[in-house]
Amino acid sequence: MRVAVPRETAPGERRVALVPETVSKLRATGFDVSIERAAGNAAGFPDEAYADAGAELVDGAALASGADCIARVARPSPSEVEAMSPGTVLIGFLDPLTDSEGLARLRQREIVAFAMESIPRITRAQSMDALSSQATVSGYKAVILAADRIPRLFPMLMTAAGTIAPVRALVIGAGVAGLQAIATTRRLGAVVSAFDVRPTVQEQVESLGAAFLDLGVRTEETEGGYARELTPEQQAQQQAALEERIPEFDVVITTAAVPGRAAPKLIPASAVERMRPGSVIVDLAAETGGNCEATVPGEVVELGGVTVIGTTNLPSLMAYHSSQLYSRNVSALLLHLAPDGELVLDWEDEITAGACVTRPVSGE
Repeated sequence: MRVAVPRETAPGERRVALVPETVSKLRATGFDVSIERAAGNAAGFPDEAYADAGAELVDGAALASGADCIARVARPSPSEVEAMSPGTVLIGFLDPLTDSEGLARLRQREIVAFAMESIPRITRAQSMDALSSQATVSGYKAVILAADRIPRLFPMLMTAAGTIAPVRALVIGAGVAGLQAIATTRRLGAVVSAFDVRPTVQEQVESLGAAFLDLGVRTEETEGGYARELTPEQQAQQQAALEERIPEFDVVITTAAVPGRAAPKLIPASAVERMRPGSVIVDLAAETGGNCEATVPGEVVELGGVTVIGTTNLPSLMAYHSSQLYSRNVSALLLHLAPDGELVLDWEDEITAGACVTRPVSGE
């Protein structure tokens, strides 16, 4: 099976789907790998490293020719889809819940597409869970962005000039990104609290040294591990409770997201205005509209002296390790779909069927 890896074309995307380390392992398992020249440069992986790993370096125009599978990070452009041969396997973040036009193009081209967002959240598929691996990076980077912007030191310091009180931080949402944000904030020495509507995560929050903020709003988890959507009454109660408590904190990191839908608005602009000047909000849900009313996706804004960071695609800002983790996820999926380098698509298998978002069906 020949796997081709293109250079990413989405604006600001610096990651690469396979890194040299993974290429070597795939080659040893029976795969052939083609890499577009300079595909890994932005992530810190030069062409020479790929060549040493056994990959064939090709120009972009020739990449899709003869490829059985194309592995990428972001969804392909219309011209990139057109260059694929019918029956080609495509792996990447394909936005299957929101990009209906993109899926239609893939269906029309008879592409067998596997969306990394659609990997079932089951034990067997943990090594393929790219949402979790990239969320880990996002949670870490969110704290670094906050520490860079806030005009305060995170830890408590006792000096000859007196004692400096630690930053008080609140993490909203205790999923993978939130838990990583909690751990990183704690390592920097801040006093951390966390809020989540799922009572089952309280033990995880407290095990990381954070205080669990109970606002009296509770719901259960879905099968995918996300919180079930709140009723309008619960949403109003949650927003009112957060508006009252948020001014106590110097840093707020929000991570609440609903797959395929706009991010829930948790922080009204009035709550931002009540925060101390110099405070920072990092909105990890900015790509889907943001959890804060003041968030502008892709931008950093100020409201009443409070910095609201709506930077999107945080994993791309740490492209080296993001690519390394994502590459391992892609490799695990490839080895599942093509044991020993030979494609075997078992549509009765939960992972194969669950991750596939388009495929030609006999007679259709």
